[in-house]
Amino acid sequence: MNSIFMFIAVLIPVISAILIPVFNFKEERTRNIYIEGALLITSVIVCLLIFNIPAGDFVFARFTRSLSLSLRIDGMSRIFAGLAAFMWPLATLYAFEYMEKEKSDIFFMFYTMTYGVTLGISFAEDIFTMYFFYELLTLVTVPLVMHTLTREAVLASRTYLYYSLGGAGFAFIGMVFIISYSVDINFRYGGVLSLLRVQGRENVLLLIYVLSFLGFGVKSAIFPLGAWLPRASVAPTPVTALLHAVAVVNAGAFAIIRLTWFSFGTDFLKGTWAQRVVMGFAIVTILYSSTRAVKETHIKRRLAWSTSSNLSYILFGVTLMNPGGLMGALLHFVIHGIMKICSFFCAGAIIHRTEKNYVHELDGLAKRMPKVFLMFTASALSLMGVPGFAGFVSKWYLAAAAVSADGDAESYAGIAALLISALLTAIYMMTMLVRGYFPEKGSEMLSSDRAGRHSGDTESGTADDKLLDPGFRMMVPLIVFAALVIILGLFPGPLISFVRSAIYTR
Repeated sequence: MNSIFMFIAVLIPVISAILIPVFNFKEERTRNIYIEGALLITSVIVCLLIFNIPAGDFVFARFTRSLSLSLRIDGMSRIFAGLAAFMWPLATLYAFEYMEKEKSDIFFMFYTMTYGVTLGISFAEDIFTMYFFYELLTLVTVPLVMHTLTREAVLASRTYLYYSLGGAGFAFIGMVFIISYSVDINFRYGGVLSLLRVQGRENVLLLIYVLSFLGFGVKSAIFPLGAWLPRASVAPTPVTALLHAVAVVNAGAFAIIRLTWFSFGTDFLKGTWAQRVVMGFAIVTILYSSTRAVKETHIKRRLAWSTSSNLSYILFGVTLMNPGGLMGALLHFVIHGIMKICSFFCAGAIIHRTEKNYVHELDGLAKRMPKVFLMFTASALSLMGVPGFAGFVSKWYLAAAAVSADGDAESYAGIAALLISALLTAIYMMTMLVRGYFPEKGSEMLSSDRAGRHSGDTESGTADDKLLDPGFRMMVPLIVFAALVIILGLFPGPLISFVRSAIYTR
């Protein structure tokens, strides 16, 4: 395919989004068809691109001979762009039903625009282009976090913005040093640093790597810079689902993969104090966030802490700096996105239909929402790493990579962290399932009564029988993602082959 289609794929969601308020659609249905159509066209183009990779790059802005904004597809691009292309149309379908009672034109404008910016990050040819789209991602997602304009939402959006801008400063320093100490800044497996220029300044570059890791790690909620993520759960569920599954947190993890493997290079980093430091941050985050998830009683914030923990699974795999670690990290990159968006959509369906936000309010709700809880069970078992579900596959690869590492204490500490986190994950996910399926005595009646009143059923004797599962626009994405969690757990071969081939696609 012609390389210009990469730019077209980025532009379609952005331009389509800008035109939403311009068209001022009279009917919501017409607007929804327009948005979904634009997203589907974009996703089709992306799928064609990742299976028919253009031979060259596409430069859409040049500043100097060596500095430009340019797009190119390699193996990493195929994984991130493919995940976004698959998820976005389904997530938007879910959002149509979730947001149908709200004024949502501006919401969908930024929601659609974020897709194009995410593709820009995935297609970026070099760290300068990636940084450009990375900062755009912050700007287009802040309005989504503050959509409800409540005091809590405004404070959450400010926190997200401040953390992101602070991280951007550290990431900017890393970008400048990479540009200064490399012959060619285009992403390359093994790194782009010039050994002659680096000679004698190794420790300075290692310090810059650690600072850049933390800078990009803000969006991956690395400890101690991840406090913004649970607070951002105040946003509508379609936003939090994409924040936690595709756009923001995955952009942070993707940037760290690019930084470690395709900019600084593992030959330069492996075995240094910098590797031990960043691996330590990942391990601490896994344990800290899992513990916070156990203590959290708000459903979406509990899942947010779970996201922080699972994103550091990816970072742990990256910082192992061996091929097995990268393989496990990329598998978890994909699988975590699928199982976490399924979990958030289930939580969103519960909140949307019952206005229940806390774990203790789930008592007996599985009887009222059997389909939603069935999907939630699948995603929960996958997050726990139960064999037969997708989460087990990626966690197995991560553990195997840690075992096959050089025997450093940090690698074994990482294995211990994975095991402890698995136990904590079982605790914080199973408590929600047990509440739903096996309520405390006397609590089921109260839960059903409240849910019945919310659903508009006030007639005596009918509240306990009325099902509260959402409509098809919310159920279809749930079914698809839950099915994938099971299919990829039972038949992981195609995904493993795709990821393995992507690693070696230059």
